[in-house]
Amino acid sequence: MEKTFYLLYAGGSEHKGNGLNKYWRETVAVARRILTELGRRRRSLIFWVIFPIFVLLLNGFILEERANLTTAEAFQSAAPPTLVGAALFFSCLGGSVATVVSEREQQTLKRLFISPLSGTSYFLGIVLAHTCIGVGQTLVVFLVAALMGAPLEGFPLLAGLIILLSIATYVGVGFILGTQFARRTEDVNALVAAFGVPLLILGGAFLPTSLFPAMLLRLAEFNPIYHMNEALTGVLSSELEWAAIAPHLWFLSLFAAAMIVGGWLSYRRMIWVERRL
Repeated sequence: MEKTFYLLYAGGSEHKGNGLNKYWRETVAVARRILTELGRRRRSLIFWVIFPIFVLLLNGFILEERANLTTAEAFQSAAPPTLVGAALFFSCLGGSVATVVSEREQQTLKRLFISPLSGTSYFLGIVLAHTCIGVGQTLVVFLVAALMGAPLEGFPLLAGLIILLSIATYVGVGFILGTQFARRTEDVNALVAAFGVPLLILGGAFLPTSLFPAMLLRLAEFNPIYHMNEALTGVLSSELEWAAIAPHLWFLSLFAAAMIVGGWLSYRRMIWVERRL
């Protein structure tokens, strides 16, 4: 019953509006169904909340001890890599891969073909749902960092833009991986680990990039996680140097746009394949 909730909701919305209004109603219906299922799985919801908290605490206390920083400084430095390398990575990339694969396994896509729900709304609904999850985890990370005394001053609007671009990047990559490389739910963990963990390390999520040799730093410049980390760290500090932030922001903007387009094309290809089966 829950699996068809958004289809019924979207079908009813067809008579209430058209055009953009119809797409909006359908998109919200899909996102609501995904978030409702997450809310009903309370154990998973709790894990999504405590996971970034534990990672932030570990990173913060390690930095405080090994880098001889104050608690506030340590958690200010730990918040950006924890957010982009732990919270958003696993919820938005891993979560979107898992959603796409489970929907295919449970034959939800088959029902999509005989429903009034458009493919565009379905795609946007999954994006919206994982954006809500990512924003929620962002608030959790920043709240805990603030409670530990971290002076998260910076520029909140610019930080919000970087976070949204990071979410878009992860969800786009998740669609590409989920539609092209994963066939069963069992494939998700191996896929995310094989593609993601090396990128997390190279992006400075686990080790500061200041420790990287010159060769790894050159490779890191092609890694979106590195640019997420550097850009967010820069805007959350009290001394923002636009010349240092701009290249990261431009790279992230272009990469996020490319991944959303790539995710959409991969999704359309999956739909075409599913129609033929």
